Amino acid sequence: MDYEEKLAAILEEGTAETAARWLSEIEGEFGRAPLILKRMGERPEVLISHLLYKNSVFETSHLDPKCIELISLAVGAALKCRHCVEYHIQAARAKGATRDEVLETILIAGLASNASVLADAYRVMDEEAPADACLSCDIQASNGDL
Repeated sequence: MDYEEKLAAILEEGTAETAARWLSEIEGEFGRAPLILKRMGERPEVLISHLLYKNSVFETSHLDPKCIELISLAVGAALKCRHCVEYHIQAARAKGATRDEVLETILIAGLASNASVLADAYRVMDEEAPADACLSCDIQASNGDL
């Protein structure tokens, strides 16, 4: 079904009915719907626009569905979103990801997150500032060890 046909079907079925059906389909495929989608479902137009956008990105992607879920898992892990991680592990496994692929994805997300933390902190440390000044709060440091 192309985009225009999807829009016509939504208009014919109604936004509340479409949103409820889509949530039900997600629950059927993954055993549950993520909390954010359930909350968006309270405003059907928000859920529908979100899922249309998401599905358009995924349907036109050059990446396979398993790879997309592994990337989503990595982002959820890097953002420390427990529910995102749980959902995307389940979705990745449903798309054929092995336990080793899931573990490696989490490891890579951790490496990237750690590198970001280190790079940001080192940049702050290297900025030109008096050795006894606190860059974040503009208070004089008591030990001057930085």
